[in-house]
Amino acid sequence: MPIKRLLERHVFPPELVVTLGEVFEDVLRTLDLNNREDPLTELIAKKVIELAQSGERNPIRLKALTVEAFERKAN
Repeated sequence: MPIKRLLERHVFPPELVVTLGEVFEDVLRTLDLNNREDPLTELIAKKVIELAQSGERNPIRLKALTVEAFERKAN
């Protein structure tokens, strides 16, 4: 999973790492992305991490903001 590799470069509490992984998987399901080799999955992982770095910790908001960012790009 792309997010685990990317999270190795950042310092987050263990419980937040778990949350970010769950949010990442949830976003992929929401956007119907099944292929983990799709370059878009890495962009999604980076967005989840970026949002967490900016201070967002609420998993519902993390998911909503990430999905919103990628739905806008698709339109």
